[in-house]
Amino acid sequence: MNRTTGTLRAAAAVAAAAATLLTAAPAQAHVATPPRHGGVDQTALGLQWYDLTNGAVAASGQPEQVTQNRIWAISWIAAARAVRDGGGDSFQDAAFASALHDTLESLAPLDAPQLDSALASSLAAIPDGPAKSAGIGAGQHEAALELAARASDGLATAAQVDIPWTPPAPAPGVWQPTPPAYAPAIRAGIPSAQSFLLSSNSEFRAGPPPALNSPAYLKALAEVHSVGSATSTTRTPAQTDVANFIAQPSIALYEQVVRGALAAAHRPLTWQTQLVAAFNAIEIDQQIAIYDAKFTYVRWRPVTAIRTGTVDPDPSWTSLIVTPAHPEYPSGHAGYAGTAEAVLTALVGPRPVHPIATTSKTAPGVTLTFTSWQAITQDTINGRVWEGVHFRFSDDTGARVGREVAFHDLPRLWQLGLF
Repeated sequence: MNRTTGTLRAAAAVAAAAATLLTAAPAQAHVATPPRHGGVDQTALGLQWYDLTNGAVAASGQPEQVTQNRIWAISWIAAARAVRDGGGDSFQDAAFASALHDTLESLAPLDAPQLDSALASSLAAIPDGPAKSAGIGAGQHEAALELAARASDGLATAAQVDIPWTPPAPAPGVWQPTPPAYAPAIRAGIPSAQSFLLSSNSEFRAGPPPALNSPAYLKALAEVHSVGSATSTTRTPAQTDVANFIAQPSIALYEQVVRGALAAAHRPLTWQTQLVAAFNAIEIDQQIAIYDAKFTYVRWRPVTAIRTGTVDPDPSWTSLIVTPAHPEYPSGHAGYAGTAEAVLTALVGPRPVHPIATTSKTAPGVTLTFTSWQAITQDTINGRVWEGVHFRFSDDTGARVGREVAFHDLPRLWQLGLF
């Protein structure tokens, strides 16, 4: 399949998933929220608790991206269900804040003082009465249910995610620990974790990577050898900026992107909670699918291929950034971007309402402003090659798998109580 045909088919699949999803969604989920007179509107309330969630994730001390996505998913699924348990501003505001408070306090107990203060402030702005009391009860109930449902999902701690794993014996194409640390592989526990909506964790396992003597592999090897080197003379300064920018964890980039989408949409809590909950739940399923393939094919990284392979070996070659400590194929960053592109297209539209400016701790002083979700995916695909840590076919495959997981999960969000 050529790239143009693949893009058209992907766009058609996004549209089909969106149509299925939106048919099942309540009409009010896509109606702009009017400002409230004498009170905080729901956009402001949603953004306040979005930022509180981000703070709680940081306070949790969870080092792995998937464990961070888990905090987002559990808390916002509980909030989405709680908001849907009743009607009226007082009920929904109280349910929303209470569900997020209880889940986040359980998952990030060190942040309890901040969360307690925020809950008191949110509830103080709601008139006392039966609706407020019922909303508090609904939030507490849904928080307890979702915490219990995910208690044994295998993603709660880094120890569950980073289980010991022994690589196969060294051989051409086989992953081995990479320089400079030569650290053991991480994230070997993800393939056996509990998904949200997958029928099986291998359901979207990618096909095998190209053979080592294939034109596709040799072309990708030559590209990353040239443009991914720390001392590359073919990578432009602008490409280096993108590469360093994309090196940040995907969740750090898309936390900014999703917040920008929320801020511009001015939609009610039902829609806000659905977006954040769906985004993070589907991203967890994507990571399970990607890491299932990684630990099935156990493919070597470019630095190993270039230093020890038989095609123009270069024993001193070093990638622009440090190579991650897990098998190469397919790309996790690209998988994350592909899923994000599909989810945001289905729930927000083909592009942001306004351009979204983003920053990166791995590229100080660089700001990338995006006007389409697809542009983020393309920068991610390119960036991982320019960093020297992925072959292009791995990025393309990762993005495709990410989209496929989203296409599967989006029409099934009702199973999580989101629609």
